[in-house]
Amino acid sequence: MQHKAPLITPVLLVGCVIIIVSFGVRASFGMFQIPIASEFGWARAEFSTAIAIQNLAWGIGQPIFGAIAEKIGDRKAIILGILIYVLGMVLSSASVTPMGHQLNALLVGFGVAGTGFGVILAVVGRAASDENRSMALAIAAASGSVGQIVGPPLAEWLLDVVTWQTVFLFFAAAIAATLLLLPGLKAPLPASKAELEKSMGQILIQAFRDPSYTLIFLGFFSCGYQVAFVTAHFPAFVTELCGPIQPGGFLDSVGVRTTSALGAVAISLIGLANIGGTLMAGWLGSRFLKKYLLAFIYAGRTIISIVFILFPITPLTVIVFSVSMGALWLATIPLTSGLIAHIYGLRFMGTLYGIVFFSHQLGSFLGVWLGGRMFDAFGNYTMVWWVGIGVSAFSTLVHLPIRERPLVGSPA
Repeated sequence: MQHKAPLITPVLLVGCVIIIVSFGVRASFGMFQIPIASEFGWARAEFSTAIAIQNLAWGIGQPIFGAIAEKIGDRKAIILGILIYVLGMVLSSASVTPMGHQLNALLVGFGVAGTGFGVILAVVGRAASDENRSMALAIAAASGSVGQIVGPPLAEWLLDVVTWQTVFLFFAAAIAATLLLLPGLKAPLPASKAELEKSMGQILIQAFRDPSYTLIFLGFFSCGYQVAFVTAHFPAFVTELCGPIQPGGFLDSVGVRTTSALGAVAISLIGLANIGGTLMAGWLGSRFLKKYLLAFIYAGRTIISIVFILFPITPLTVIVFSVSMGALWLATIPLTSGLIAHIYGLRFMGTLYGIVFFSHQLGSFLGVWLGGRMFDAFGNYTMVWWVGIGVSAFSTLVHLPIRERPLVGSPA
């Protein structure tokens, strides 16, 4: 009698914890927008540019770390990512100029690349059985939301009791502590005979010549734009533009008495809703064509954003937006990474996903940078929202022609 392979494995658990810490810190950067700008008297665009550079560096670093992992081993690549991440956070805590934050953001971005989805999802994907792979990728992706739930409120609380510099050092220590988990992160390298017979260069050429890979690359852009813009600017957006919290109302009764606190809670609500949405995406991804699921997600994001921006910004609409957008937040990750693994195989999944993720981070850079520039120019984020709506609608369309079939054989 053949035993069914377990879904929950040590590799999955360790990968989830590393992503939780990495993304918890990354998701909290929006909470530092106002404190840092207020201390130094900077325009909103200054620290926004640092966050934008961080996202761009993450995108550039992702295929690099994917290739490093496939050449020298997953754990060595992750150790390198952790050390760079810690260095970036420590140096950022001592930065007193916009240029200093922007340069150190390069290190932080490369650190996120070495400890985030690209490397970890490749390890989890290889460690999972065929029947469990979609769900395992979804669980790993959803763990990023656990970090998003914890990170911003923790940063908000710490900023009430210590300086932002001390918070940066605290987060650096938390990242360094993940080194202790790495002995449990080891995965086999399952591959078909066809995959083993091809080099990384051959697989990359095959993918670059495939129109479907180009469509996946283009479609992932809007995900990065929306996620990064909301993560970096939504707390400030809510703080400054949302209507007041009703005294004696539900939010007041649970301790959310200011729009600043609501901004932090909104990011956490997005993360909380995303856990269910991402797990559902993983479950559906093993039963339906992933390209249609991705088109549905981007269409949903488009509609939600249109409705939100057309209505007055109140605590209720902020909560409704956070929960509804959160359900679609990182649901794209297991579907996009699973689509790449399905079409191009597992052997060089980290590199292939990393290249596609660069498009995601180009969108992230534009969303964060444009948000700061437009706010400084016009005093609001309206134009940035509408650009996001346009690129999301574009992503809905480009996923439809993708040919979802294996090109290099299924994994053994």
